[in-house]
Amino acid sequence: MRSAAAEAIGTALLLAAVVGSGIMGERLAGGNAAIALLANSLATGCALVALIVTFAARSGAHFNPVVTLALALRTDFDKGKILPYLAAQFVGAALGVLLAHAMFDLELVQHGVTERAGIGQWISEATATFGLVLLILSLDRRNARAAPFAVGAYIAAAYWFTASTSFANPALARGFTATFAGIGFGNVPAFIAAQILGGALALVADVSLRARTPS
Repeated sequence: MRSAAAEAIGTALLLAAVVGSGIMGERLAGGNAAIALLANSLATGCALVALIVTFAARSGAHFNPVVTLALALRTDFDKGKILPYLAAQFVGAALGVLLAHAMFDLELVQHGVTERAGIGQWISEATATFGLVLLILSLDRRNARAAPFAVGAYIAAAYWFTASTSFANPALARGFTATFAGIGFGNVPAFIAAQILGGALALVADVSLRARTPS
């Protein structure tokens, strides 16, 4: 339970960073969406670096249900911890969104309104999740110190090279914010399906591309 609690806190702080920086970026950008996105992506990438350093030894710093499931399917994570971790991630994500709203004096409970639908959006989410999960599956003891920077850099970059701005996380909470980082709640199911597909393809790629020890 201690590791699940750490996972919930880390996920809450991540979502607070994602949503909060989106709010701040949009307020200061004066209507310039590119500046708002730049602020949002940089803040998210930097927050990920800091949060992975903080929580890696406490919970593994998954912060993402797809990552937890991928690690469990590859037997790198105790399957008995899957449900507590998924619950912690969903609860933590919701609390993080509420925290961001509270910090900026917004209505706490909101309904996402930003339309994010279409084949390009779904391909983007599958691609973003594929890259993130494959990156995480590629990490081992030899490059563990690079993990926070690699993950933070990848997500910051994926904000820009994907049409969906790389949610890559099916924790639902961004459907409960009408701010810059939100998504229309009706668009969430298709995003989740695309993210699960991307994670599954990353598992296949990891198995197919991983070097095997000669027998």
